[in-house]
Amino acid sequence: MILGDSLSASYGMQASEGWVAIAQQRLTGLGSPVVLKNHSASGETTAGGRVRLERLLATNEVDILWIELGGNDGLRGYPARTIRNNLLQMIKLAQDQNITVIVSQIQLPPNLGKRYLKMFSAIYPRVSEQTGSHLMPFLIKDVVGNKNLMQRDGIHPNRAAQPIIADFVVEYLQQYMRDINHD
Repeated sequence: MILGDSLSASYGMQASEGWVAIAQQRLTGLGSPVVLKNHSASGETTAGGRVRLERLLATNEVDILWIELGGNDGLRGYPARTIRNNLLQMIKLAQDQNITVIVSQIQLPPNLGKRYLKMFSAIYPRVSEQTGSHLMPFLIKDVVGNKNLMQRDGIHPNRAAQPIIADFVVEYLQQYMRDINHD
């Protein structure tokens, strides 16, 4: 289950055009057993995700929870401690139900100041280490900064970027599945 924000919710396009749908098609075509359940919402914060998560886990069969949240918190300048605590609570809720957790690193635009960016960027590796959850690189790392792959706002990937993100996700998930099958 993906619990994310607009980066995973196909902001500015139909869900069928977004990376989640494309990645699912590719995974299915490869014979992968992975089924992506997307419960992402544009504008979602870590607090919103934390509030929704208990209901989502109660109403969905989930083996792996993938958290892609924090970008909206960071853009609003929320305290790093608040973001970290929300992530920790979500991870604990899932792990208490024997659900494996993947946390996606989030990056923010440089205009928020070096001090805040440093504190924000450190949240994800620390949370991953503290909880034993898996840390995934920034979802849109291969498209961010490329004007041809971003919407006018410079924050959201456009339609052309979605297959690139899907390829990154499929590659990551295939490697992840190989790694856990060897443990």
